[in-house]
Amino acid sequence: MTPLARQFVRRIARHGPMSIADYMAECLLHPEHGYYATRDPFGRRGDFTTAPEISQMFGELLGLALARTWLDQGRPAPFTLAELGPGRGTLMADMLRATRAVPGFREAARVVLVEASQALRQVQRQTLKDETVSWMDTAVELPEAPLFLVANEFFDALPIRQFVRAANGWCERQVALEDERLVLKLSPPAPLAALAHRLADTRPGDIVETCQPALPIIAELARRIARHGGAALIVDYGGWRSLGDTWQALRAHRPEDPLANPGEADLTAHVDFEPLARAARAEGAACSALVPQGVLLERLGITERARRLAAGLSGAGLEAHVAAHRRLTHPQEMGTLFKALAITPGVAPPPPGFSA
Repeated sequence: MTPLARQFVRRIARHGPMSIADYMAECLLHPEHGYYATRDPFGRRGDFTTAPEISQMFGELLGLALARTWLDQGRPAPFTLAELGPGRGTLMADMLRATRAVPGFREAARVVLVEASQALRQVQRQTLKDETVSWMDTAVELPEAPLFLVANEFFDALPIRQFVRAANGWCERQVALEDERLVLKLSPPAPLAALAHRLADTRPGDIVETCQPALPIIAELARRIARHGGAALIVDYGGWRSLGDTWQALRAHRPEDPLANPGEADLTAHVDFEPLARAARAEGAACSALVPQGVLLERLGITERARRLAAGLSGAGLEAHVAAHRRLTHPQEMGTLFKALAITPGVAPPPPGFSA
């Protein structure tokens, strides 16, 4: 039993079942035993691999899309170039390298990484050691200035709650105890105002997930963008309108029971983009249509970029490069599962790749 598991057993025995959201928050961010507080989880030696670690092309193309948007909005200076949950700093490094050739972009950019994990900040400092970078704990701290931002696989790690449709209400799935083991049990059914609109498109037994912590973050980003200009590119796995159980744990690149090893596995859930878009529009910003990652990257020119990089490769390097291109774009890999949403000022056109 992990240290966090022991803590959870004592807590639930004393106070009763806890929400999945509270469980996730402790597992991921506990200052002593939390997953992100104790390790670098990325890459082959970690538990999962994100798109920037698969190929430099991902960060290059997103960086150039933001730079094109910056040009289209009149080259505001200075502006904030930010990333939420920047991992190892690989995505930002690729964005900065690719945009070096855009006149004035780098000079006007003030680079900010929003990162809560001190362990990951150390890795990011090493990756970006030649760049001037500021770190912030939350999106609330971002400057009141034009904001050009990317969030790749950030929202999937925010704590969720799960509700099971009952005849005339909802039961919440909660983490409880059974013979000193952590198990999932249902609360008694009750009406839930926040999900009243989902009674029309669900049936008894259906599961709907909510992610309350995502909404104020999106609202902060959208308010800055609506007021000062800029764009946010949100890329994650998920879809439009939550339905079904998507909560999962990943350890050593393999799925496992989310209750099995608290604090030692990555916990995520599919992102429901619909409430994110609704929260952004409520702040006066505009939202693009939801675009599959593979479609977005193809529109941004990934195939041509892949050909140019392939020209200097051979053997195993070339095979790995071709596999990376496929993994990012193919419908059976990340191309369809991952989606992208762009947030812009109400009067600005969508960024490149977000309109057919």
